[in-house]
Amino acid sequence: MNKLDQIQIDRVIEMAWEDRTPFEAIKFQFGLKEQDVINLMRKEMKSKSFTLWRKRVQGRKTKHARLRDGTVNRFKCSRQRLTGNKISKRN
Repeated sequence: MNKLDQIQIDRVIEMAWEDRTPFEAIKFQFGLKEQDVINLMRKEMKSKSFTLWRKRVQGRKTKHARLRDGTVNRFKCSRQRLTGNKISKRN
């Protein structure tokens, strides 16, 4: 796994929570495979938040580019905006 600074870790966590951002986008931007993202989320998040995230992304077609239909060709939803939501992380 690549050595990431705290800002990059925060961005990976944010991208992992986004429904429409596939793991391939995280790999493209940060060089982290899906398993690396899972390990990072497990390490950086509270256990309950990690469990909720895993339930949310398992089997979700939008988190894997190869499972998407051909009409989706971007990493980010065109309607997505920065919401300012705080993600529950370990301190």
